[in-house]
Amino acid sequence: MSIPITLMYASVFALFALVLSFRAGSFRGKTGISVLHGEPQNMELAERVRAHQNFLEYVPMVLIVMGAIELNGGSSMFLYIVGDVFLIARIAHAIGLKHDNMGHPGRLIGAFGSLLVTVVVSVYGLWLASKALLA
Repeated sequence: MSIPITLMYASVFALFALVLSFRAGSFRGKTGISVLHGEPQNMELAERVRAHQNFLEYVPMVLIVMGAIELNGGSSMFLYIVGDVFLIARIAHAIGLKHDNMGHPGRLIGAFGSLLVTVVVSVYGLWLASKALLA
């Protein structure tokens, strides 16, 4: 069985990860900073690295659950909706992650959207699993 919806989102997120990685890596090259040591620390580099790290902390888990949902006959419309919301949330978070502004709207939208999608796909996945296990 194929999982084209998850494949589409995984591909988009993989490209997005490369963009975030390039932003951090190219800035490292431009500044000559290998890691975040030294005084003073470069906060722009720290923001770029943290945006990439945060992305890599959340996206794989959600994609795995989305793939399992798709493989287990979950709703295609559900997957499109959560995939789109998650993409918007991750873009907002990458834009809004600022070292000096915890309340940046992008960060708040991104964090809340990522949390919401993670909870929703997890609950739906558990529901699908329980139906299959009890059948």
